[in-house]
Amino acid sequence: MNSHESKGMLLGLLGVLIFSLTLPMTRIVVTEMNPILVGLGRALAAAVPAAALLWWRGEKRPTFAQLKSLAIVACGVILAFPVLSAWAMRSIPASHGAVLNGLQPFFVAIYAYLLGGERPSRGFWACAGLGSALVMMFALREGGGMPQPADGLMLLAVGIGALGYAEGGKLAKQMGGWQVICWALVVAAPVLALPVGWLAWHQSAPLSLRVWLAFGYVAMFSQFLGFFAWYAGLAIGGIARVGQVQLLQIFFTIALSALLFGEKVDLTTWLFAAGVVATIAIGRNMKIGSAQLAHKAS
Repeated sequence: MNSHESKGMLLGLLGVLIFSLTLPMTRIVVTEMNPILVGLGRALAAAVPAAALLWWRGEKRPTFAQLKSLAIVACGVILAFPVLSAWAMRSIPASHGAVLNGLQPFFVAIYAYLLGGERPSRGFWACAGLGSALVMMFALREGGGMPQPADGLMLLAVGIGALGYAEGGKLAKQMGGWQVICWALVVAAPVLALPVGWLAWHQSAPLSLRVWLAFGYVAMFSQFLGFFAWYAGLAIGGIARVGQVQLLQIFFTIALSALLFGEKVDLTTWLFAAGVVATIAIGRNMKIGSAQLAHKAS
């Protein structure tokens, strides 16, 4: 792996670290707020600094082709994942949702193959599959081997959210990482304004300070600043390769939950984490080609 790809991995790791508190903070917010309002409201709140930054930097407006890609990004990371995951958080613990979220890197790699023109080697797929299998084994262990109804919502959030990740990473190669999330938020804002306003009007009770702080995190960090590093990392280091760093998100979530909320973490959890880290370390050295190079070679 060259220094360019290493930089992409580090940026991706920073994004994952920021995202790792998303589900715990969302679980706090949905105790007092409608989950749809949480999912859509955080994006509308983030659209304000996004629009201000684009205006301050004098960024050129996206082309029509880029707008179509931004619509896909918005559907994945602004609509589907925030709303569906917030809905799921009403029924399942944040740690359980984080485990299911561990499948997202595998989906990202698939989308990178189908849409991004990346051609990972068999060794890469083997490492990615093993890492995902370890995460799912951990999920079954934590859940007693039984799936829960809200798991379907979380898996749907993961599958559609991964499409937004992959499309955003591809678009970031043209526009830049922070520009992608800023434009996606601005493009989505007019669609979000009416439902967010209606839901906010019908909010039954005032929110506590704890909930406001948690909402501020998912709006400013999970929905906005985290994507600066994440999309830049995907663009620099490759969508499939950097996407695998997200396998670590569950363990960051558990570690931060222990640090901030006093949750206990047993030895087995750290052993699973070590296994996942090993698959990423091995997979980062596996070859990933491109469809263009494969076409030329033929």
